[in-house]
Amino acid sequence: MSRIGKLPITLPKGVEVKLGQDIVEVKGPKGSLTTPLCGLLDYEVTAEKVTITRKNTEDRATAQQHGLRRTLLANCIEGVTKGFSKTMEVIGVGYKVAVKGNIVELALGFSHPVIVELPKGIEAKAEGTKLTISGIDKQLVGEMCAKIRRLRMPEPYKGKGIKYENEIIRRKAGKSGAKGK
Repeated sequence: MSRIGKLPITLPKGVEVKLGQDIVEVKGPKGSLTTPLCGLLDYEVTAEKVTITRKNTEDRATAQQHGLRRTLLANCIEGVTKGFSKTMEVIGVGYKVAVKGNIVELALGFSHPVIVELPKGIEAKAEGTKLTISGIDKQLVGEMCAKIRRLRMPEPYKGKGIKYENEIIRRKAGKSGAKGK
Protein backbone atom coordinates (compact mmCIF):
# COMPACT_ATOMS: atom_id res chain seq x y z
CA MET A 1 0.00 0.00 0.00
CA SER A 2 1.15 3.53 -0.72
CA ARG A 3 2.75 5.02 2.35
CA ILE A 4 1.80 8.55 1.32
CA GLY A 5 -1.70 7.62 0.14
CA LYS A 6 -2.79 6.03 3.40
CA LEU A 7 -2.01 9.16 5.46
CA PRO A 8 -5.15 11.18 6.27
CA ILE A 9 -5.21 14.87 5.34
CA THR A 10 -6.17 17.09 8.27
CA LEU A 11 -8.50 19.98 7.45
CA PRO A 12 -7.56 23.31 9.06
CA LYS A 13 -10.23 25.68 10.36
CA GLY A 14 -12.08 27.50 7.58
CA VAL A 15 -11.36 24.93 4.85
CA GLU A 16 -14.29 23.26 3.11
CA VAL A 17 -13.94 20.21 0.83
CA LYS A 18 -16.76 19.25 -1.54
CA LEU A 19 -16.82 16.09 -3.64
CA GLY A 20 -18.36 16.64 -7.07
CA GLN A 21 -19.08 14.31 -9.98
CA ASP A 22 -15.48 14.28 -11.26
CA ILE A 23 -13.70 17.01 -9.23
CA VAL A 24 -12.89 17.87 -5.63
CA GLU A 25 -13.45 21.54 -4.78
CA VAL A 26 -11.48 23.04 -1.90
CA LYS A 27 -12.46 26.45 -0.48
CA GLY A 28 -10.43 28.33 2.09
CA PRO A 29 -9.46 31.80 3.30
CA LYS A 30 -7.16 32.51 0.30
CA GLY A 31 -9.49 31.26 -2.45
CA SER A 32 -10.70 28.04 -4.02
CA LEU A 33 -9.02 25.30 -6.04
CA THR A 34 -10.16 22.14 -7.77
CA THR A 35 -8.45 18.84 -8.47
CA PRO A 36 -9.79 15.90 -10.50
CA LEU A 37 -11.29 12.84 -8.80
CA CYS A 38 -10.00 9.36 -9.59
CA GLY A 39 -12.64 6.67 -10.11
CA LEU A 40 -10.29 3.99 -8.76
CA LEU A 41 -10.29 5.55 -5.28
CA ASP A 42 -12.85 6.21 -2.52
CA TYR A 43 -12.82 9.64 -0.88
CA GLU A 44 -14.18 10.08 2.65
CA VAL A 45 -14.61 13.62 3.98
CA THR A 46 -15.30 14.26 7.67
CA ALA A 47 -15.28 17.50 9.66
CA GLU A 48 -11.58 17.31 10.53
CA LYS A 49 -9.93 15.07 7.91
CA VAL A 50 -10.04 13.56 4.42
CA THR A 51 -9.02 9.95 3.79
CA ILE A 52 -8.47 8.27 0.44
CA THR A 53 -8.68 4.49 0.10
CA ARG A 54 -8.34 2.12 -2.84
CA LYS A 55 -11.33 0.28 -4.27
CA ASN A 56 -9.11 -2.53 -5.57
CA THR A 57 -5.95 -3.21 -3.54
CA GLU A 58 -4.40 -5.55 -6.13
CA ASP A 59 -4.53 -3.27 -9.19
CA ARG A 60 -1.28 -1.53 -10.15
CA ALA A 61 -3.01 1.51 -11.69
CA THR A 62 -4.89 2.07 -8.44
CA ALA A 63 -1.65 1.92 -6.49
CA GLN A 64 -0.06 4.47 -8.80
CA GLN A 65 -2.94 6.91 -8.39
CA HIS A 66 -3.28 6.55 -4.61
CA GLY A 67 -0.31 8.63 -3.48
CA LEU A 68 -0.62 11.07 -6.38
CA ARG A 69 -4.25 12.00 -5.72
CA ARG A 70 -3.65 12.34 -1.97
CA THR A 71 -0.71 14.70 -2.60
CA LEU A 72 -2.65 16.79 -5.14
CA LEU A 73 -5.51 17.20 -2.66
CA ALA A 74 -3.10 18.02 0.19
CA ASN A 75 -1.46 20.70 -2.01
CA CYS A 76 -4.88 22.24 -2.70
CA ILE A 77 -5.66 22.36 1.02
CA GLU A 78 -2.27 23.88 1.86
CA GLY A 79 -2.61 26.38 -1.00
CA VAL A 80 -5.96 27.78 0.14
CA THR A 81 -4.71 28.15 3.73
CA LYS A 82 -1.03 29.22 3.48
CA GLY A 83 -0.24 29.58 -0.22
CA PHE A 84 3.03 28.80 -1.98
CA SER A 85 5.98 31.00 -2.94
CA LYS A 86 9.35 30.63 -4.61
CA THR A 87 12.20 33.12 -4.58
CA MET A 88 14.56 33.59 -7.51
CA GLU A 89 17.78 35.60 -7.83
CA VAL A 90 18.83 37.58 -10.90
CA ILE A 91 22.64 37.56 -11.00
CA GLY A 92 24.76 39.52 -13.47
CA VAL A 93 26.13 42.98 -14.18
CA GLY A 94 23.25 45.21 -15.24
CA TYR A 95 20.64 42.50 -14.68
CA LYS A 96 17.52 43.96 -13.03
CA VAL A 97 13.98 42.96 -12.17
CA ALA A 98 10.92 45.19 -11.70
CA VAL A 99 7.27 44.37 -11.05
CA LYS A 100 4.49 46.61 -12.36
CA GLY A 101 1.08 45.19 -11.47
CA ASN A 102 0.83 41.77 -13.11
CA ILE A 103 3.85 42.38 -15.39
CA VAL A 104 7.43 41.41 -14.56
CA GLU A 105 10.06 43.41 -16.47
CA LEU A 106 13.53 41.89 -16.63
CA ALA A 107 16.77 43.43 -17.92
CA LEU A 108 18.88 40.38 -18.79
CA GLY A 109 21.63 41.70 -21.04
CA PHE A 110 19.53 41.62 -24.20
CA SER A 111 19.04 44.72 -26.37
CA HIS A 112 15.52 45.08 -24.98
CA PRO A 113 13.78 44.44 -21.65
CA VAL A 114 12.00 41.08 -21.37
CA ILE A 115 8.37 41.39 -20.28
CA VAL A 116 6.52 38.47 -18.65
CA GLU A 117 2.79 38.73 -17.97
CA LEU A 118 1.64 36.84 -14.88
CA PRO A 119 -1.55 34.76 -15.06
CA LYS A 120 -4.52 35.37 -12.76
CA GLY A 121 -3.83 34.11 -9.22
CA ILE A 122 -0.06 34.68 -9.32
CA GLU A 123 1.63 37.62 -7.60
CA ALA A 124 5.21 38.83 -7.88
CA LYS A 125 7.35 40.99 -5.62
CA ALA A 126 10.80 42.35 -6.45
CA GLU A 127 13.37 43.33 -3.82
CA GLY A 128 16.65 44.37 -5.45
CA THR A 129 17.76 41.40 -7.51
CA LYS A 130 15.36 38.95 -5.82
CA LEU A 131 12.01 38.04 -7.33
CA THR A 132 9.36 36.26 -5.26
CA ILE A 133 6.52 34.50 -7.09
CA SER A 134 3.54 33.49 -4.93
CA GLY A 135 0.04 32.09 -5.32
CA ILE A 136 -2.35 29.40 -4.09
CA ASP A 137 -1.75 26.89 -6.91
CA LYS A 138 1.56 25.06 -6.39
CA GLN A 139 1.77 23.87 -10.00
CA LEU A 140 1.15 27.35 -11.44
CA VAL A 141 3.75 28.96 -9.14
CA GLY A 142 6.37 26.38 -10.17
CA GLU A 143 5.46 26.70 -13.84
CA MET A 144 5.85 30.50 -13.82
CA CYS A 145 9.20 30.26 -12.02
CA ALA A 146 10.45 27.74 -14.59
CA LYS A 147 9.25 29.96 -17.44
CA ILE A 148 11.08 32.99 -16.00
CA ARG A 149 14.23 30.93 -15.30
CA ARG A 150 14.33 29.72 -18.93
CA LEU A 151 14.71 33.32 -20.13
CA ARG A 152 18.34 33.35 -18.95
CA MET A 153 19.49 30.07 -17.41
CA PRO A 154 22.48 30.34 -15.06
CA GLU A 155 25.73 29.62 -16.85
CA PRO A 156 28.51 27.57 -15.20
CA TYR A 157 31.47 29.94 -15.73
CA LYS A 158 30.46 33.20 -14.04
CA GLY A 159 27.09 32.09 -12.63
CA LYS A 160 25.17 34.82 -14.48
CA GLY A 161 21.47 34.28 -15.05
CA ILE A 162 18.28 33.58 -13.13
CA LYS A 163 18.44 30.91 -10.45
CA TYR A 164 16.32 29.71 -7.56
CA GLU A 165 17.34 31.11 -4.18
CA ASN A 166 18.53 27.76 -2.76
CA GLU A 167 19.91 26.40 -6.06
CA ILE A 168 23.61 25.58 -6.25
CA ILE A 169 25.26 26.19 -9.62
CA ARG A 170 28.16 23.86 -10.39
CA ARG A 171 30.97 26.10 -11.50
CA LYS A 172 33.53 25.22 -14.17
CA ALA A 173 37.06 26.50 -14.54
CA GLY A 174 37.54 28.83 -17.50
CA LYS A 175 40.14 28.42 -20.19
CA SER A 176 43.49 27.45 -18.83
CA GLY A 177 46.65 28.75 -20.49
CA ALA A 178 48.82 26.84 -22.98
CA LYS A 179 48.97 23.17 -22.07
CA GLY A 180 51.86 20.78 -22.44
CA LYS A 181 54.64 23.14 -23.60
